[in-house]
Amino acid sequence: MIKNWFKILINLLVFILLQVMLLNNIHLFNMVTPFIYIYVILKAPISISRSQLVFLSFFLGIVIDLFSNTLGMHAAACSLIGILRQPLLLAFVDKDLVEGITPSYQTLGTGVFMRYVLSMVVIHHLALFLIESVSLFDPGFLFLRIFTSILLTTLCIFIIEAFNIKRRSGEY
Repeated sequence: MIKNWFKILINLLVFILLQVMLLNNIHLFNMVTPFIYIYVILKAPISISRSQLVFLSFFLGIVIDLFSNTLGMHAAACSLIGILRQPLLLAFVDKDLVEGITPSYQTLGTGVFMRYVLSMVVIHHLALFLIESVSLFDPGFLFLRIFTSILLTTLCIFIIEAFNIKRRSGEY
């Protein structure tokens, strides 16, 4: 269990730094921003309790909020996906989940993992952008921002996961 928490803390630090230092400054076409820090929540071990995951998610979101000056928007969106992660995993997986695994292509299967990641990213981005907009002043632009950010974030997460598979199997 300590090994799992150590991996989570390392991922937390790496993805917070990556998001704050690099990705928060990327605004493709003034609308698309990748939010790959949620990879930490997606890759948390199955054995972590729901309350621990929600606390971890809130902590991750509030740290991103502090550096992004966004007043709790990321904390709310992250807490939401922290709450919904276990039911979504159970909805996608036909068999019982083994306690010690982390969600990945290898443990869940490619199709299940892709649906899991996409659904979590969609929920996170919908919550984040709807909280940010407060009103639906320009719904077309809002939904274009949501859709394009979902695509970029999901693509980035799949690329990171593909590198993790190569690293684990000994290929470089």
